[in-house]
Amino acid sequence: MCGMSQQRPDRSNPNTPAARPDASMSLLTNVMDHSLDDGYAEAAARKSETGVRGLPRTLRAKMGLAAGLVLAALVVTVGAAQARISAPTLAKEREELINRIQKGTGEADRQQKRVDALRDDVSRMQREALKKHGGDKAELLALLSGSTQVAGPGVKLVVDDAKGAASSGGGPRESSGFSDTGRVRDRDMQRVVNGLWASGAEAISVNGQRLTSLSAIRAAGDAILVDNKPLAPPYTVLAVGDGQRLSTAFQDSADGQYLHVLQENYGVRTRISAENEITLPPAPSLIVRTAKPQAGAAEADGADTGKGTS
Repeated sequence: MCGMSQQRPDRSNPNTPAARPDASMSLLTNVMDHSLDDGYAEAAARKSETGVRGLPRTLRAKMGLAAGLVLAALVVTVGAAQARISAPTLAKEREELINRIQKGTGEADRQQKRVDALRDDVSRMQREALKKHGGDKAELLALLSGSTQVAGPGVKLVVDDAKGAASSGGGPRESSGFSDTGRVRDRDMQRVVNGLWASGAEAISVNGQRLTSLSAIRAAGDAILVDNKPLAPPYTVLAVGDGQRLSTAFQDSADGQYLHVLQENYGVRTRISAENEITLPPAPSLIVRTAKPQAGAAEADGADTGKGTS
């Protein structure tokens, strides 16, 4: 046995695990095994503990929604209660306002009647003064001034807006302050009236408003004013004169052709007819502040023919 080599005994512990092949890369191994920082881990643990102790997130959302609904219901309830409390006050104020409007309207009607009565008195005194100082020319002066009612043959011209006419727009008439909407404008009525005067009319009224030498046809927004009184379409123009001849002369005039163009291009509706008898009301009293009669002017110009304005 002396000649045999003895094998070195293995003293390794069989329970000891084998060494890892990457033992030399301990730093990288640590990074891979602990990819999250310890602080992150602690924060996640605290959040988990808080979630366990607190209410579930869905339950908290439901409770918040319920609280919002309760608050909204409370606001609506309070508003309804206040409205119910203030309703009698509002109704009382509305009734008082209606009473004030009715009272004001009644007072305006009474004042208008008084104005009409005074106007009649002034017209009567003017006629008496004319008869006293003007002799047989009193009736002619009253006719020329429009202070008396007149009747006789003439024409009836009705001018109306186009069907479905709008209140605004643009077009060829826009440069003159109008628009191509089919609405009758104040300048349209001015041309119609001037055309009737030039064609031989002796007295004219528009929707019952008698025209005189001081009358004005203007616009206020979309409304036409005659002597500051608003008129509504359709506009009825009555002109005293030789009915058929006056109608023909007007339609052949430049202003009659202008009205025809409005009818053809813008849909303005017109209707003219000769009448055997029409009646025009008197105009309000004329107030002349500047003009004065010149002595001897009538004798210098010759005798009055008595033919009016035709």
